[in-house]
Amino acid sequence: MPTLTIRNVPPKVVAGLKAQAKRHGRSMEQEVRALLEGVVPDRASVLQQVRNAWSRQSRRPGAAEVQSWLDASRP
Repeated sequence: MPTLTIRNVPPKVVAGLKAQAKRHGRSMEQEVRALLEGVVPDRASVLQQVRNAWSRQSRRPGAAEVQSWLDASRP
């Protein structure tokens, strides 16, 4: 499994994470993993949300239109 290093985390945030982890009975590392997993959806879930949204549309965007949206959202 890959490792993630986060630098310059404010002491206040670290203290809050430690307190939250203690309340949940887990390590701070486990707490951070749980938080990240809760915020970052899995690909299948996102694709299903897109399918559901598109099924309610009267017009479906074409591949070029979708690509233009993706390009616009990338730095």
